[in-house]
Amino acid sequence: MKNTEGKKKIYIFDSTLRDGEQSPGFSMNLNEKLRMASQLEKLKVDTIEAGFAVISKDDFESVKSIADKIKDCQIASLARSLPADIDAAYEAVKNAADPLIHVFLATSDIHMKYKLKKTPEEVILQTGEAVRYAKKYCSNVEFSAEDATRSDPAFLLKVFKAAIEAGATVINVPDTVGYAYPAQMTELITYLKNGLDLSHTLVSVHCHNDLGLATANSLAAVAAGADRVECTVNGIGERAGNAALEEIVMNLFTRSDYYNAYTDVDTQNIYNSSKMLTILTGVKVQPNKAIVGKNAFAHEAGIHQHGMLENRNTYEIMTPESVGRIQAEIVLGKHSGKHALEAKIKELGYAPDDGQMIVLFERFKKLADRKKSISDEDIDALARSIFSRHSSDMAYRLIDYKLNSGNIVGNTCQVRLKKFSSETVTGIALGDGPIDAAFSAINNAVKEDFTLLNYSIEAVTGGTDAQGAASVKISFKDSTFKGYGVSMNIFEASIYAYINAINNALAAKTEEVEKRNDER
Repeated sequence: MKNTEGKKKIYIFDSTLRDGEQSPGFSMNLNEKLRMASQLEKLKVDTIEAGFAVISKDDFESVKSIADKIKDCQIASLARSLPADIDAAYEAVKNAADPLIHVFLATSDIHMKYKLKKTPEEVILQTGEAVRYAKKYCSNVEFSAEDATRSDPAFLLKVFKAAIEAGATVINVPDTVGYAYPAQMTELITYLKNGLDLSHTLVSVHCHNDLGLATANSLAAVAAGADRVECTVNGIGERAGNAALEEIVMNLFTRSDYYNAYTDVDTQNIYNSSKMLTILTGVKVQPNKAIVGKNAFAHEAGIHQHGMLENRNTYEIMTPESVGRIQAEIVLGKHSGKHALEAKIKELGYAPDDGQMIVLFERFKKLADRKKSISDEDIDALARSIFSRHSSDMAYRLIDYKLNSGNIVGNTCQVRLKKFSSETVTGIALGDGPIDAAFSAINNAVKEDFTLLNYSIEAVTGGTDAQGAASVKISFKDSTFKGYGVSMNIFEASIYAYINAINNALAAKTEEVEKRNDER
């Protein structure tokens, strides 16, 4: 249990579903956002920034759905300092248990001159008007001074005074382009705290990682007296990303002696949160990523291993268990039953329904017949392949395939798919390689033109009997969709992944058509 006596609480504002999700390669659909929001609720972050409601109908619906579902976290929507943006933000979050409207306006000279085309006086006036307008809807209003760290500090002070006088309950200091350095952040936060009446207002920071200093700058702000940190799981976000939630939280957890602070985050849910994000986006973290990387708690050098065997504290300043990386106690094999598998699946952070467990158990048994030793990584890969599938019955399923490939023959593939619940369709194609032939054959079978944007495959574990995990990203009618597949046969894993992506694409387009028909 955390010792919080005499320590300051630091609030954690998670922007994974807004700043993180809007960056290239990290987009999520509504169901994926709801799953991630539920995981963030388990993680016990204080605030979830669910999106930018005015940007699109999809963004509005996702913010609204998250606000309706999540009840143990504050839910925020971003808005420019414009009435229409603020109206949309309120409509999206108004049903939340604890709604927050987050308005922003740029304050640096370069932004005011070239983007806003406003004078400093006009920016101060608009700040007060925007906060007052939001305040009539919501008691919790945050004001962010975009590009704060490149703004004139004296001017920034005036802007924040206007926001506080208008009723802002949070003022946020964004290092929007990752330009600051820790000593500068310390100086700026100290200057603002000394110059503002903060008796009813929190000071927050939102640091980007363009120069690799997002976590360092955020922690410097905390040491200087900031009350809240805005961050994202795995540090995802625009350009080089944001301060990583797991790094902020575990710094405060591990070095609470220095910061004299704590968070309410359930650290044992950190690894599951990171893992879920990689599943939903298909983007992995680098192996040496702090806290959540594959090698974060790995020790290969002999001198390190010797020290670890004598006393783990020699080379570990925190334990794998403290972030949810718990060693397996249940050993699974071909004689294991459904209950043991379900217990392992839940231990790994998944919540399967009855239908998913049936499919998982069937796939597990097939794997166990072919593989002597089944690791947590194998089970996780199976689960990912099931949880990445669209739940709609309007889906294609693989019946069988035939691949011919070699350096003296052409590459050809024939696939048979079961369409929806009855019809069988067949596709045949030539290709530059076996994967190209397989994907082209699938396109021919479903009679749609899907464009492959990205394809990758990796071994789940070591050894010649390792499963292959394939990830694909496809384009269909100006939208992108992801798919994931796993098998001991890398061609089969690739085919599963491509079909998975197609099912996700077709289901999403079907939902769009149905929504348009309902609106009529």
